[in-house]
Amino acid sequence: MKVVQVKLGEVCRIEKGAIGIQKAIPGEYPMVVTGEERKSHNEFQFDDDAVLIPLVSGTGHGHASIKRIHFQKGKFALGSILCAVIPKNKTQLSAEYLYRFLDLNKENELVARMKGMANVTLPIKEIAQIEIPLPSLKDQILFIENYKNLENVNAQFSSELIHQLLLVKQLRQQILQDAVQGKLVEQNPNVEPASKLLNRIKLKKELLIKEKKLKTGKSTEQSRSLIDKIIIPKAWQWCKADEIFFVTKLAGFEYTEYISLMKIGEIPVIRAQNVRPLNIDKTNLLYIDAKTSSILERCSLVKKCLLVTFIGAGIGDVATFEENERWHLAPNVAKMEPFDGCENFVNLKFLNYFLMSKLGQNEIFKHVKATAQPSLSMGTIRDIDFPFPPMSEQNSIVQRLNELMQTCNELEESIKQSADQNEKILQQVLREALQKEV
Repeated sequence: MKVVQVKLGEVCRIEKGAIGIQKAIPGEYPMVVTGEERKSHNEFQFDDDAVLIPLVSGTGHGHASIKRIHFQKGKFALGSILCAVIPKNKTQLSAEYLYRFLDLNKENELVARMKGMANVTLPIKEIAQIEIPLPSLKDQILFIENYKNLENVNAQFSSELIHQLLLVKQLRQQILQDAVQGKLVEQNPNVEPASKLLNRIKLKKELLIKEKKLKTGKSTEQSRSLIDKIIIPKAWQWCKADEIFFVTKLAGFEYTEYISLMKIGEIPVIRAQNVRPLNIDKTNLLYIDAKTSSILERCSLVKKCLLVTFIGAGIGDVATFEENERWHLAPNVAKMEPFDGCENFVNLKFLNYFLMSKLGQNEIFKHVKATAQPSLSMGTIRDIDFPFPPMSEQNSIVQRLNELMQTCNELEESIKQSADQNEKILQQVLREALQKEV
């Protein structure tokens, strides 16, 4: 028997929400909004089974998109930028069946009907024109049961994929911890100890200070959080960031001048959002002109160094800057730069990997106070304790870590692709099941 096609306007009443989201008064009734989580309101607008559809684009200006639709039972309030689609005859059409159908066909049936160039909206009259297959109520209920069964299987598979991602994350951290404690590569008893390398750096630093080419920065109270707890090889040595790096950022007065001079130019600017673990994200870069960059010479980037985010949501991210041309710091990023003449005494990638490990993250945050806007001072960064291996071992560890981290990245990407593929297969199976039922 051929299943009839009906328009939603014929079998449903479609009514716009009446509650402004900002004007909602918390109460006993769930309030459906565009987000996944329900809010609440002290009054209800509907007492029925309904499909709730956003009437505005979910991704903003000039782009048609609906992130999700909702299904709600009983008494509930509804935000004013959504509408409720409620079957007129429950013995003819199940609201849950309608929800499943529209959710499966959201792009073709809803997003494709959105109008407008700037403020993109979905007119209620367009929703009324949507045609749906209307099988018997028995077949609708059977489809809903099959849908839920497939969702349960998918949820179990997705849970396993999430577990696998967690295992990869744990593996990555274990590899990092082994590396920064000297357990990843074989120790060479004949190698020059790190103490001699650090002494050469110390002499270079003292000479730069004497020649007034370097100003000494102040550290915090010089805590030693790791030295007594973590065992490292005999040829290694603990050192402070202040012993091997010039640490700086834009000062307050420079910040004001920086903002006033900021304009499009040819010098890339690295902001906190560009500092990702280990690498620089080169998307959404800002630029300043060469004159502005030269005025703020101290915070230009002209040689390899570590970059640290020290304020805001991404605080504590560290990346290695390795560009050959001149770049510049934004006000929310600090640099840890090897002293002049000491560039070949430090493998920045090794120290970057350390700061990505749990031990390194603890070092970064050991002085941070739990405030509304946590931040790191330059003194805090100078006080970071590093395990410092001989140079040859730094290089060997980095080479091995690069290989192992790449393997972890490939595993992670494979799992994510499996998750995406699983979701696509589920959607296809559900569409085929719907076609079969109807």
